[in-house]
Amino acid sequence: MAAFTVLANYYPPLGGALLLQQPKNHLEEFRVPLLHEIQETVVQEGAELGSILLKLRFLASRLGSDVLEEWVKHESEGYPKDVEVPSYRIVGVSYKGTFSGPFGSGIKNAPIPAYLIKQFAGDSWVSFEIRESIAGVEELVRGSAESGSLGIDASNLILLLQGKVYEDYACNSVSGTISRNSLTEIQQAVRGRILELTLELEKSIPAAADVSFGASKTTDTNSEKVQQISQQIIYGNVATAVAGGHRSTVLVNVNERDSASFVRQLAESGIAEEDAASLAAILEKEEPEGEVEPFGQKAKSWIASNIKKAADGTWKAGVSVATAVITEAAKKYYGL
Repeated sequence: MAAFTVLANYYPPLGGALLLQQPKNHLEEFRVPLLHEIQETVVQEGAELGSILLKLRFLASRLGSDVLEEWVKHESEGYPKDVEVPSYRIVGVSYKGTFSGPFGSGIKNAPIPAYLIKQFAGDSWVSFEIRESIAGVEELVRGSAESGSLGIDASNLILLLQGKVYEDYACNSVSGTISRNSLTEIQQAVRGRILELTLELEKSIPAAADVSFGASKTTDTNSEKVQQISQQIIYGNVATAVAGGHRSTVLVNVNERDSASFVRQLAESGIAEEDAASLAAILEKEEPEGEVEPFGQKAKSWIASNIKKAADGTWKAGVSVATAVITEAAKKYYGL
């Protein structure tokens, strides 16, 4: 039985009567917005990102952002082999080898230039993809505290480098190491994106601050705007998503104002043909806002809503490749 709160103040104007008041729902009165709770936790030194990401996943679900949900899921559970990792999860690797030569000569722990590794073994050996969950990354950081680096299995390089590093010297062993700083930078990149994302959501979509545990789902959020903000902050602006990356070179063959060649180029690059045609129809009806990001508002909204298909594998192109192809194809289409 709910009790009434007795206000023990004496009010002469009311005849000295004691006032009875129905108790307030203190849970509602002091409920902390989830957005602010995430912000407060993510700036605390030493706070584990795992629990923060779980809260962010709940927020993403309430705001209707598939791009954000997909990113949080991969950061929490790890990136599958068929999913492209964000650029901040690609780290450099340094290699050393032991070589034996004629008359008992040898070279121990000799640095092997990255150029040679890339030439004879491929770029993936030099630019290593960290696919572990963020909890796994945190564990790797703790485990490499003393050595300052993380070792990787580079035994397959022994055969690939035979006779190609030092003439007349056999390669006996190869070791690869990743700097511990590279791993801590992944943590910082995730932490920074979470903070920037929540700050931008709070500024651009005020209703996002109304989301909290136990509160009913708000209907005032602009899901397309949330998608666009998530895409820009997590992966970068549409036109710069692959800037500086090792996969940033994209060749396209699209004729000016030719929708058919635009659709064909996107389809050949792994984007579903029906989706390419949908975007082409939008480009026909609006002009770009500038040369750097050659899209109008409707095209930007389309990209924000559909880029999740690159993240979840629906398209046969990763996020970076898809954004690069779409951007370059749009520039060619508009003659920029």
